[in-house]
Amino acid sequence: MDEIQQRLEETSKNCFDAYGEWVSNKKNSQAQEKLHSSIHELRKVSSRLEIELAISERNEVTSKPLPIPPHRSAKGNKALKNEDDNAGNNGDSEKPKARRKPGSKTITIDSGNNG
Repeated sequence: MDEIQQRLEETSKNCFDAYGEWVSNKKNSQAQEKLHSSIHELRKVSSRLEIELAISERNEVTSKPLPIPPHRSAKGNKALKNEDDNAGNNGDSEKPKARRKPGSKTITIDSGNNG
């Protein structure tokens, strides 16, 4: 039998028995303590089981390659068709660029000829 399954059965039975004792005498502090302890042990086992489940899911998910989202794959195809699209709509890379000087509100035209 699996260790987790065995621990789950034992702690569940202990918790059920402690609950029965506590219900019959709710004012008994020893029964209440035993119930708290058995609930704590049950939580520890359930946490271990949750960790095992997450590990199992992670191993299952990482074995499958992640698909490329449709919007990303479309961008890749478009970029391959229009490799020179960075220069502008007409492919005119000699077009002057409008720039604003730092601290100034006016825009100057830079022809790119440095002069």
